[in-house]
Amino acid sequence: MKTRQISVFCLLVLMVAICGCAAPRISIFGNNGEPLKEYTLQGSGKKKVLLIPVKGRITDDVESGLIRKKPSMVQEIVAQLKKAEKDKDIGAVLLVIDSPGGSVTASDVLYHEIVQFKEKTGRKVVASMMDVAASGGYYIALPADAILAHPTTITGSVGVLFLQPKVVGLMDKIGVDVQVSKSGANKDIGSPFRTATAQEKKILQEMTDKLARRFLDLVSQHRRIDAKGMAEIASANVYLADEAQRLGLVDRVGYLNDAVDEAGRLAGLDKDAKVVVYRREKYENDTIYNMQSTWTGGDERLALIDPGLPASETSEIATGFYYLWPTAAGGR
Repeated sequence: MKTRQISVFCLLVLMVAICGCAAPRISIFGNNGEPLKEYTLQGSGKKKVLLIPVKGRITDDVESGLIRKKPSMVQEIVAQLKKAEKDKDIGAVLLVIDSPGGSVTASDVLYHEIVQFKEKTGRKVVASMMDVAASGGYYIALPADAILAHPTTITGSVGVLFLQPKVVGLMDKIGVDVQVSKSGANKDIGSPFRTATAQEKKILQEMTDKLARRFLDLVSQHRRIDAKGMAEIASANVYLADEAQRLGLVDRVGYLNDAVDEAGRLAGLDKDAKVVVYRREKYENDTIYNMQSTWTGGDERLALIDPGLPASETSEIATGFYYLWPTAAGGR
């Protein structure tokens, strides 16, 4: 039986090699190498609003499957911004955010790239928050000219986590020890193999506080929030949309269509401006609510093998500093 399956697979590979570009196109290992293409979701005008989905944990890690690798979120979003820079018909970018945040550096890279995009092009940017836009998910919305939250959005969590797995208790149970020779007293700071000293805890807390201060300073820079409001936000609490609006974290509560209209209005576009998206595949009956990332395959190309084996997000989070709301990170 196995021999027969291998023979069928080899026959399919041979057919692909012979047929080349014949329709329907067939991809053996998916479509990661496809370039970004523009697809129109609605509208018919010359000018455009580019919709960029930001879904899941913010990371610059490449996700590895059994055979292929998927580009990181940072890579994909920056690639879309770079492509948009070259299209003078794009008047505004709409970030549709559904993210609990992610690593400090990945979040800051996206923040920086969005700021740079605005400075280089003069285009408007609007952020529309969906289910969750917390911590790093809010951080990357800060450069936007307007921030809208869906009526049921959870946002906030303006703060920093230092996550540090520990295996000390487990090692004691199984009788395993790790001997370390080090050149300085703090060379193995954060080691998972022993309990942190009071001095180490103090050092890591100071670093956490500095990164949190950076986040809060950017909130203060981009949003008009008084000292009382900033003190409340500094608690790193999460808020529903109406409370976030009261605090000044968001400008309006509305739906995704409202965010599209706001982006067009800020950019001075006509009512019939196109809403476009960059994808690597075409989706039939596509709409603004399609939050598929740009590398995900569609109906146009048949993938015979899709060996991406998704793992739990939380299991992939390594020791480090995060702009992250961990409660929402498990399924993202």
